[in-house]
Amino acid sequence: MTESAIGLSLIAAARVAARNAHAPYSRFAVGAAVLLDDGAIVTAANFENASYGLSLCAETVALAMVSSAGNLARVVAVGVIGGAMDATGAPTGTAPVGPCGRCRQVINEAAQIGGHDVIIWCGAAEGDAMERYPLSELLPHAFGPKDLGLGPVR
Repeated sequence: MTESAIGLSLIAAARVAARNAHAPYSRFAVGAAVLLDDGAIVTAANFENASYGLSLCAETVALAMVSSAGNLARVVAVGVIGGAMDATGAPTGTAPVGPCGRCRQVINEAAQIGGHDVIIWCGAAEGDAMERYPLSELLPHAFGPKDLGLGPVR
């Protein structure tokens, strides 16, 4: 599979996941798809809470699921989409959405534990717009396991 096809696959999976977003407060649905080194894809949607600070981003939920299965070091790419929800709850918009700063830090944990730069695919809720970034470009000079003296666990 070509790199572009991988990105398209992750964005498509993230779009499906975003339909399950619990975002009654912001009305902004986000979906994430995490690709593992064996080709498996884990998806999640954002989950808001009435106590706003307790809300969970889609990328964080997906990576927590990956970690719970013992696969955090196996993350190779993440796809994310987001957009304002329409009356049916579907995300809308044609501009690519990227991970927030907190999610970039969480993705960095997987990248440093796995010993490689994770690729981030940012897509639009609708249409063909898609951007590709290595995590190191989105979060330069990141703090993580290596700063605590921990190396890759592979």
